[in-house]
Amino acid sequence: MKRERHGKAKILTPEEIYLLFNQGLKTQRDRTLFGFCLYTACRINEAVTQLTADAYDRLGTVRPYMTIRKGNSKGKLASRTIPTSEDLRHLLGQYRPNSENEYLFPGRWNKGHLHPDSASLILRKACRSIGLEGVSTHSFRRTALTQMSDANIPFRVIAEISGHHNLTQLHAYLEVKPDQVKGAIASLSSLSYIGKSSFRDPQPLQDNSTPSPTHPHS
Repeated sequence: MKRERHGKAKILTPEEIYLLFNQGLKTQRDRTLFGFCLYTACRINEAVTQLTADAYDRLGTVRPYMTIRKGNSKGKLASRTIPTSEDLRHLLGQYRPNSENEYLFPGRWNKGHLHPDSASLILRKACRSIGLEGVSTHSFRRTALTQMSDANIPFRVIAEISGHHNLTQLHAYLEVKPDQVKGAIASLSSLSYIGKSSFRDPQPLQDNSTPSPTHPHS
């Protein structure tokens, strides 16, 4: 778990997500920002640089797909198109920023976009207020990708959403829970010998040969 900005970002439980979004994050903008990170599994820089036109159409309707432009992604390899979940649609529907803003999450005085460091500060304050530790802006991406993995979504599909072109990198995001390890070992019960024929140690061979007669010395 991340501590003092070191280590891996915490994977959030459903209860922690509920607490964070209902009590920790104070504004609709902040809830929408981190909801965008969670429900698209994107990086914080991809979220804060999201264009308003890529989230709403000209009539102000939430688009059915969110476009993560390659120019704002790590490595700038390819753009991604993510279906808009109902939770994200609800957040964006309540948020509705000024359509004149180029960026979905504008910076101070509506200039440029919110800086990733500012987003991190907002999140740290929110987590501190509800006693959550180990959470960073990367927690939402790790949480989303781990949830997909736990739901047995194929890795190639998860990689399509996350933008990973290397499955080794994707695996580094996914958390293995203790219960999953126990479950993996428990699955070996199908190989059990218990209830089958009992094992017996082999008995030593007995020498049944007749001893040769001894002859007295002449």
